[in-house]
Amino acid sequence: MWSHLERGSSPVDWCESNYSISPVIAEFVNTISNILFFLFPPVLIHLFQGYAKSFNPGINVLWVMLMLVGVSSAYFHATLSLVGQLLDELAILWVFMAAFAMFFPKRYFPKFLRGNRRTLAFYSSILSVVSTGFLVMHPAANAFALMTLALPAIGFLCKELNRVKCARVHRLGLRCVAVCFLAMFCWIIDRMFCDTWLSINFPYMHGVWHILIFIASYTALVLFAFFNVSEERPEQKPQLRYWPKNDFELGVPYITLKHPYKNDRHMAI
Repeated sequence: MWSHLERGSSPVDWCESNYSISPVIAEFVNTISNILFFLFPPVLIHLFQGYAKSFNPGINVLWVMLMLVGVSSAYFHATLSLVGQLLDELAILWVFMAAFAMFFPKRYFPKFLRGNRRTLAFYSSILSVVSTGFLVMHPAANAFALMTLALPAIGFLCKELNRVKCARVHRLGLRCVAVCFLAMFCWIIDRMFCDTWLSINFPYMHGVWHILIFIASYTALVLFAFFNVSEERPEQKPQLRYWPKNDFELGVPYITLKHPYKNDRHMAI
């Protein structure tokens, strides 16, 4: 069991040369490129105070879970241990499942759920536990399996964007999809064309993936938060805003509620 904690015990090794920059960090760039997972979630928790208080406090769980993804990923790339790999992949899986339970539209709920989001969360938790077992048993295939989760998520995001009349939200959605595909492209070419990147002394495309996938992930969560309140509490009139300047659409997006105190007694979960 202890061997799984040893450095280099993971069957996965990315293109970046090991210990080429630091004698104690296996993949230095891949490790520090997780910095956004630490810097942005506290800002998002602050920006979503009104949303969390008046509609869904569970949004903060997602921001904390993104931080856990960053911690796990940094640990994995610093050690290349099997335990680090599994922690990284399981953190990603649980973010997917938590977001699914929180944001999946009730209009698509199977009849046996009877519109109850708590029941959906219960079944999502069971599925997450089962999936966790599969990830632990087949660590070499996990990265590819998790990558496939992005495709239905992107498809669903595009489907929801078609229902939105707000041009500002639509523009953010298109940017999110573009960044997500660019991130996936960086992930793939790091895996498939490592020799090419080594030949030009830039084996860091997986580090670029970390930066882009964080931007795509938190942006997608912001969009799904908007869709969720638009469907379940439209009278609160969600608005997409940007920090630090609202007229700068390349800033940090977040959601505010124009009428935050309507129907407070029916808090969403």
